[in-house]
Amino acid sequence: MRSVRIRILATVLVLAGVGVGGWQLLPAKENINKTITVGTTDAVTSLDPAGAYDAGSWALFSSVFQSLLTFEPDGVEPVPDAARSCEFVGSDLTTYRCTLRKDLTFPSGRTMTAEDVKYSFDRVKSINSDVGPAPLLETLRSVDADGLTVTFHLSSADATFPFKVATGAGSIVDHTKYPQDALRTDFAVDGTGPYILRRYTKDKDAVLAPNGHYKGAVKDSGRPIELRYYGDPAALEKGWKAKDVDVATRQLPPSALAGLAPSDPDQRVSEADSAETRNLVLNTGSHSPLHDRRVRQAIATVINREELIDKVYKGTTDPLYSLIPAGITGHTTSFFDAYPKPDAGTARTLLTAAGVHVPVHFTYGYAVGRGAAAEEAAELKRQLEAGKLFKVDLKGYEWTVFQKRYASGELDAYAVGWVADFPDPDTFTAPLVGTGNSMKNGYSSKAVDDLVLDSQRYSDRGRTAKDFKQIQQLVAQDVPLIPLWQRKEYVVSSEDVGGSRYLSDGTGVFRLWRLTWI
Repeated sequence: MRSVRIRILATVLVLAGVGVGGWQLLPAKENINKTITVGTTDAVTSLDPAGAYDAGSWALFSSVFQSLLTFEPDGVEPVPDAARSCEFVGSDLTTYRCTLRKDLTFPSGRTMTAEDVKYSFDRVKSINSDVGPAPLLETLRSVDADGLTVTFHLSSADATFPFKVATGAGSIVDHTKYPQDALRTDFAVDGTGPYILRRYTKDKDAVLAPNGHYKGAVKDSGRPIELRYYGDPAALEKGWKAKDVDVATRQLPPSALAGLAPSDPDQRVSEADSAETRNLVLNTGSHSPLHDRRVRQAIATVINREELIDKVYKGTTDPLYSLIPAGITGHTTSFFDAYPKPDAGTARTLLTAAGVHVPVHFTYGYAVGRGAAAEEAAELKRQLEAGKLFKVDLKGYEWTVFQKRYASGELDAYAVGWVADFPDPDTFTAPLVGTGNSMKNGYSSKAVDDLVLDSQRYSDRGRTAKDFKQIQQLVAQDVPLIPLWQRKEYVVSSEDVGGSRYLSDGTGVFRLWRLTWI
């Protein structure tokens, strides 16, 4: 498997460069405790790991909670964090055992035990929040705890289970602070991560202080951080231009990204070929006008990705014709093979065969303030209605309301970004198109489920390519979703802040502790 590539466009390179001395990599003494402010348009759905499965929440989780495992920068294999060691027991990949580090302490002073780990995984599954990470733990049957040893029993062979443990779904909470069968609703956090959450104001900010009691994979204690949450890209751009933030990430407006100049002496720019994708999800339920596969195929036939990217994203994303993005094992062009170019004639033929009334009327929901979601929705509506085959009602919602709307099956179509949980193709299949998937669109295919299970049997992930190719061919036929684009990830920082490239390296870990004053 090939790791995600990182290209640095910084005008002053931090890690290499003629005439750059080692002393320049160290912060001035007066800046060691100075707060670095990071602006983003990502939103936090919940501070409780059992209630969130989105990039904004997990970015915060990776700072304030620990998982048993984590990923090193640009890494493709999980390494111990809260655990001292982890391994499969036996050769059938159905029993996974970890031994905790000693003397890990929660903010209350309590020492973490295996019971806290068991409790954390059990409650994710028992709460089973509509917008939580329970689908990621589909193969987890039960957990045993004994002192510092925790043993996971899986329902089937799952070579990807260590990857899942390393995500936000594996965040370990203090079992005395989190209710067993309900989400915690206050704005406090009790974890053992590299940072302590000093203050959180919903949709406004999160103030983080280095955790002096942290023990784990992170070696640098980091600087104080303030995360500022902006309602939309334009607001983030305004904050960046006003120098209200030292770092801007996820996401400035496409026009601003397209205009970034590596030669600008006042900023550093990093660009990453990320594993973030965006899909148009289609409701396959019997109540939806998109229930018939041929109607969904007709939609796939008229979508023009190149026009969408040119008009809305100004070339800052790449067209995607595959469930699995470029750079990840199993990437194909299944949707290009099935629908090579926009073709209204073929779409009309499909709708006629389906016996539906034209134009097909359906609702399209999007999250207000999330990137260029509104502009994207308008362009897709234009494309779909151009041939008078579809009539699209656009509905914009605040982020958490949007999640609840699509999770409850109220929307016929909706576009959702997907950030890799871990650097493996499994994260783009089971959670997106497996039965009971996180997209909540009613799609279920025994053939897809069987292929997912088969792919999970292989420790050598290179052997899974055939399974993932077949999965993507089936998805292109059934069209429960339509891949739209793959993001290029940009992070912009002031010239006196280093380490911003570590905020986006394809592993899903938001490494705020790597930010430093130059």
